[in-house]
Amino acid sequence: MENSFPATQGLPFEFTDKPVTPWGGLRLVQEMLLRMNFREALEASGLPEPRSNRSYDPVAMMEVFIVCVWIGGARFSHTSLVRYDRALREIFGWKRVASVSTFTRWFRRFERQDVDRVFGSLGRWFWQQLSPRTITIDLDSSVVPRFGEQEGAAIGYNKQMRGKASHRPMFAFVSDWRMVLHTWLRPGNTADCNGIREFTQEALELLGSCHQVGLIRGDAGFYDGKFLDMLESRSINYIISARMTSPLRDATARAGQWLNIDPGIEVTEFVYQGQQWLKPRRLVIIRQEIKRRPEAQGRELINIPGYKFAAFVTTLNLAPAEIWRLYNGRCDSENRIAELKGDFGLNGFCLDDFHATEAAFRAVMVAYNLMSLFRQALLQAPKTARLSTMRFQCFALGAWIGKQGRKKVLRISLDAQRRPWFEGLFAKITAFRTPWPAPA
Repeated sequence: MENSFPATQGLPFEFTDKPVTPWGGLRLVQEMLLRMNFREALEASGLPEPRSNRSYDPVAMMEVFIVCVWIGGARFSHTSLVRYDRALREIFGWKRVASVSTFTRWFRRFERQDVDRVFGSLGRWFWQQLSPRTITIDLDSSVVPRFGEQEGAAIGYNKQMRGKASHRPMFAFVSDWRMVLHTWLRPGNTADCNGIREFTQEALELLGSCHQVGLIRGDAGFYDGKFLDMLESRSINYIISARMTSPLRDATARAGQWLNIDPGIEVTEFVYQGQQWLKPRRLVIIRQEIKRRPEAQGRELINIPGYKFAAFVTTLNLAPAEIWRLYNGRCDSENRIAELKGDFGLNGFCLDDFHATEAAFRAVMVAYNLMSLFRQALLQAPKTARLSTMRFQCFALGAWIGKQGRKKVLRISLDAQRRPWFEGLFAKITAFRTPWPAPA
């Protein structure tokens, strides 16, 4: 049914009942999910089951939530954008989409054991989709401010919004693929090193026997003797930024030979045994002259003015300069956190119940990993294309559901000059297989 309306200025407009969507390009992603058997993985993950015959399919609920994240949703209320998009429902094969209140009730059904079971299963499944290799894991944490009375929101470390209640998630990133291996949502007043051994053990279990860990990198929040003992017991190499305690500052001030590696940058190393450590370990110290390197990061020492110092404990036998350069590679994890917050709505999808919020939080990580795989395997743009860019370049394509004979067909509105590019992406999808052989 179409109704036209006169306009005194500008172009007249009218309504149509055709199922039109602005997200026709997501047909590419849907094809990838079909080839990965994503729906079967969701069915096997143990999602909370419906309690009545009129309930919505939990697999479709999770799929809708993930697609909502991809199109820019950052609140549970944004799921209504998917609910009223009939063409998008046809693309993904959803018979119906739940209301906003149904989504919030469903996520509140997640208990602690449900979160671990569902996302543990999805994590193990996902890493089996990638060809085996030796990887580097970067450990990091962040702060997510909360504005309300959410469970677990507490006042803790919050550099940008001091005194504001927050959650403090912990992340394990796979540097080689720019993906999230594991994450925990923690109360805002949690100490830096609280639970790091259990968290890392869970992260390693997700990899199973498919992948080997060649190196773990972490900031000073992971500078803990028992944590280092655990890594050494598993024969995992590490580079951890050392916390500049008083004994370490004194040992640094007594260090003798400093080797110049760049103008204003010097390195040294020595064996050091921290308090409550079971054995001594290798420490690499970097000092940068403030006059020459005003952007330098680190701590200043009263005994040696004019420099900023950074220390790293490691099991690697590389030269001190190489240890420092290798550690600096973990800075890319900050880009991952910024992308999660800016493009994937990491700060949103918050409910009163802590486990409900954590379930949504970890579902966002699933959405991120799937989109990262799409970006690298099909667009072959692992560094430059963020989700906000892909929305405009690939996904925001007007489309509607038509018929070709008795069959439904998706008709995508695309300029003739861009059609070969879109057809080329579909050709890459037909060649897509799992486990995907990641580029070296």
